[in-house]
Amino acid sequence: MAKQSGGGGDGDGGGGDGAFEVAKVSNLNCIDLSSSDLHQSVALLKQACLDCGFFYVINHGISREFMEEVFEQSRRFFDLPAAEKMKLLRNEKHRGYTPLLDELLDPGNQLHGDYKEGYYIGVEVPEDDPEAQKPFYGPNVWPASEILPGWRETMEKYHQKALEVAKSVARIIALALDLEIDFFDKPEMLGKSIATLRLLHYGGEVSDPSQGLYGAGAHSDYGLITLLATDDVLGLQICKDKDANPCVWEYVAPVKGAFIVNLGDMLERWSNCIFKSTLHRVLGNGQQRYSIAYFVEPSHDCLVECLPSCKSDDNPPKFPPIKCGTYLSQRYSDTHTDLNTYRAGQT
Repeated sequence: MAKQSGGGGDGDGGGGDGAFEVAKVSNLNCIDLSSSDLHQSVALLKQACLDCGFFYVINHGISREFMEEVFEQSRRFFDLPAAEKMKLLRNEKHRGYTPLLDELLDPGNQLHGDYKEGYYIGVEVPEDDPEAQKPFYGPNVWPASEILPGWRETMEKYHQKALEVAKSVARIIALALDLEIDFFDKPEMLGKSIATLRLLHYGGEVSDPSQGLYGAGAHSDYGLITLLATDDVLGLQICKDKDANPCVWEYVAPVKGAFIVNLGDMLERWSNCIFKSTLHRVLGNGQQRYSIAYFVEPSHDCLVECLPSCKSDDNPPKFPPIKCGTYLSQRYSDTHTDLNTYRAGQT
């Protein structure tokens, strides 16, 4: 499994504070979801999952016009005064605003938290629904409509559309793992998924790995897959071999209209490390940067255990079974500031 420490090196891997200039741009496979050649899509995806765990997805069905609207609404939120944003501070269900430095993804190498702010939007479940008692289900935290008209409607529409894209990608992943195409469509998996939309804003700070300063510290994502939409500002880096010391970092170039897709730790567990989650980080270069991450996990009660197609007498399961909700709760707790810290500052 990936370590939060970024592979045990100094978190730089590109040669001190010059890492931003010298890291190369990675060449990733591109999956066309409109293609009728499913065999080719499976082959391209499988190669990407074996090589680096990152790939592009194009022709996914979400229009560029709508994507631009989502980005514009995101910018409108982050442009609000700090006091207004703090009124929407994330709650115990991880819904709402995450301030600058709130998240610490790579404590072994970071001086302090990430130089980014964010906003979590999960699956909307009414408070009186029994399901709302589970850690990652419940009502969302929404800005007042008079402050940001149309904001909630835009984000709910995007949440729904992105889940359909994720399900399409998961079907190709299932085939790449020699499973039935609808394996991840089951109710206990993506039928009742913990799908979390996260708006992100990097404010223009310059990262300096040699000083432990990052837009986002080195980490691997927790769940099944992540769909990432970005603006055109370079910043995301990946380390294809997370066990390398020092890490070797490559940029992932933004592609207009495409999702950048990466595998999470849960899929690594499921596949018995055949498909690996990938270490990645964000370096700021002085420009503001916006991105929209969509994290896709199965339901709380889904038991994540080695897939039948990924184990044998010579390759027994490497991880014990674990419930999705238990695993996610621990990972979020490990990386986010205790909410009591903010409450103490308000007394």
